[in-house]
Amino acid sequence: HDAILGEIASGQLASGARIIQEQIAKTLGVSRQPVQQALVLLRKRGVLQEAPGRGLIVAPLDPDVVQHMYEIRAVIEGLACRRAAERNAARAAREGQALIEAGRKAVAANSLPRLIAADIKFHQFIYELSGNPLIAPAMDTYWTTTQRAMGEAVTHDEHPGDIWDQHARILQAVAAGNAARAEELARGHI
Repeated sequence: HDAILGEIASGQLASGARIIQEQIAKTLGVSRQPVQQALVLLRKRGVLQEAPGRGLIVAPLDPDVVQHMYEIRAVIEGLACRRAAERNAARAAREGQALIEAGRKAVAANSLPRLIAADIKFHQFIYELSGNPLIAPAMDTYWTTTQRAMGEAVTHDEHPGDIWDQHARILQAVAAGNAARAEELARGHI
């Protein structure tokens, strides 16, 4: 699942690309069964779609779906950052900088998979700091679309490091216990 989604997010498998199960299994060095399970999951999440007479293809990224998803994410991410600042500022100060540095290294290495992974880790850290156990599962629904949208944005962005400047400011507000500012920055970031 992650390998296939990574290839889609990075543009290696573009919208409309035909998905050949046997080829993916061979490339990944696995049997067809786990590939088939991953394809079913990706189809359910709208990443893949049926193509008459062609099997599965990569579904186009729907701008309306992306817009709606980001509207929801902005609210939830804002809440997560607010609660993180209220509940775990000290832990954010102790542990958060390592995540910022990992993201900056991914940008320097020009590695989209590492950049996406670092971004997910940063946000999951904030969810954990929020102390609200419902935030992470609620956000899981949107990470597939987020990864695809991020892949598109970063590929065309002249300054992919800006995302880590934004993350650093969010982390600074959380670590300072400034809940209102953390929420404001998170919403703006999304």
